[in-house]
Amino acid sequence: MFDLHCHILPGIDDGAKSIDEALALLELAEQQGITHMVATPHIHLGVFDNNISTITAAFELLQQEYALSGGKLNIRAAAEVRICPEIMFFIERQQLPFIGKFADKDVLLLELPSSHITPGTDKLIGWLLSKNVLPMIAHPERNRELQAHPERIELFARLGCLFQLTGASLLGDMSDAAKTLAEKWIIEKRYTIVASDCHSVNRRPPKLAQAWQRVCELTDKQYADDVTRNTPALISACLFND
Repeated sequence: MFDLHCHILPGIDDGAKSIDEALALLELAEQQGITHMVATPHIHLGVFDNNISTITAAFELLQQEYALSGGKLNIRAAAEVRICPEIMFFIERQQLPFIGKFADKDVLLLELPSSHITPGTDKLIGWLLSKNVLPMIAHPERNRELQAHPERIELFARLGCLFQLTGASLLGDMSDAAKTLAEKWIIEKRYTIVASDCHSVNRRPPKLAQAWQRVCELTDKQYADDVTRNTPALISACLFND
């Protein structure tokens, strides 16, 4: 399986706190049947002020230590970017990493606030698309405005956005509201990919295998394979085939 959203880089956001924890998360991921991971630390201005330089440094450190451990996962690095007006500045200067390509566009993993949909989001997405950048909305099932008004997902769908489900949401680990909405949108086959969004060994470990099984139960094996293997492999091919 391919995991395109995880917080395994040590010490740069609210994910793995150390190399040891990062290596433990990678071991758990291997046990889950994950073969490829794209680390996506937060870029959230004023909270996690990461950039390509900080991400690359943490990635290279992890890659070196992981190679010494004999691990077999293929790992690359990108980012989960919190929506903000400054995204336009970063895109213009090619300062944001992408999780891959889809329909000849660069795919940006875009995070909404947990509480609401930011006013002007549609205009920002339109601007990104004009720059050949396709947003993938990270875990929309965890946004409280969308939980209260699921129909507002259509704003993003009409614009052509992709959608990423956090596997743990489907398993009830995030909240009842997130689980209910995740089930609804999985049954509707609205999601493009399912990812682990793992952060820690005990609190938020990778559960992609369990999520795959639940998607099978709610829909069918083909869709479960598409959202955990086929489509994420297609999106991230440009990262792993370099």
